[in-house]
Amino acid sequence: MRAGIWLLGAGLVFAGNRVDSIGITVSDLDRAVDFYSNVLTFEKLSENEYAGEAYEHLHGVFGMRARTARLKLGDEFIELTEYLAPQGRAVPEGSRGNDRWFQHIAIITSNMEEAYARLRVHKVRHASTGPQTLPAWNRNAAGIKAFYFRDLDGHTLEILEFPKDKGLAKWRNGSGKLFLGIDHTAITVADTEASLRFYRDTLGLSIVGESENYGPEQERLNNVFGARLRITALRGDSGPGVELLEYIAPRDGRPYPADAKANDLLHYQTRIVSDDAPSAGASLRKNRAGFISPGLIELPNEHTAFRRALAARDPDGHAVQIVER
Repeated sequence: MRAGIWLLGAGLVFAGNRVDSIGITVSDLDRAVDFYSNVLTFEKLSENEYAGEAYEHLHGVFGMRARTARLKLGDEFIELTEYLAPQGRAVPEGSRGNDRWFQHIAIITSNMEEAYARLRVHKVRHASTGPQTLPAWNRNAAGIKAFYFRDLDGHTLEILEFPKDKGLAKWRNGSGKLFLGIDHTAITVADTEASLRFYRDTLGLSIVGESENYGPEQERLNNVFGARLRITALRGDSGPGVELLEYIAPRDGRPYPADAKANDLLHYQTRIVSDDAPSAGASLRKNRAGFISPGLIELPNEHTAFRRALAARDPDGHAVQIVER
């Protein structure tokens, strides 16, 4: 969820570190593109199919062949990837917001009631009981409307409407569109301080807000009874933010599966563009990050806008890809 904690602004630091896109593994690319395009009004920009040693090492999946589509909403991008071989596992049964593989993208809407009605017409699966308006006592979050639902593979998504005094200025540009763009990706973490050492101190994102959320609206939004969250928002110099969700209660969320691979449907990845990927990799190694790729991978020119890339996991197992143009 988001806590309405963008009051502090965009917090631009460390030029050269910017969030390019959020990647999501899907079971059927054509079906997923249809859902995101027709239900949520994303625009498909491109599609590629790729295989080979460089991609096997970058993604940590031997013998892989994959199709990827790049989609745009507003100024932000997602990439949907179907693994033709080998196919991975479904999202674990009974997944909840406090399980540490939880990640979502928060899509901004200009009108929650219309957006929710559109989702109902398309028969989306609820993750929240319904749209929630966060209460006035929570100063940073008061008036924010939010709703969780699931895509066709069980990934949790959020639609979010800010009141006039909250959120980035661009969400109030009066475009007349129902869905405006992606504000952030949210990830569940076990220890905020450990995650800050990764995202802030190692990767150079900047804290732009903090909040603590609880109460019946939060419980029904996250569908976690007794939920109390410490929420910390970070940003690079462009692209979606990264929001850390630490459950103060309940603390019974399950850890990220140690054997998870990029072809499993629980897989998301946050792609960060760096002007100096080797230095980013050295910093990750120095701080004992877990690597997916064996190091920096030189990429073939025909399928990507990036020259080289590496992939690592944050302290909770969430995947991050660092790329250099």
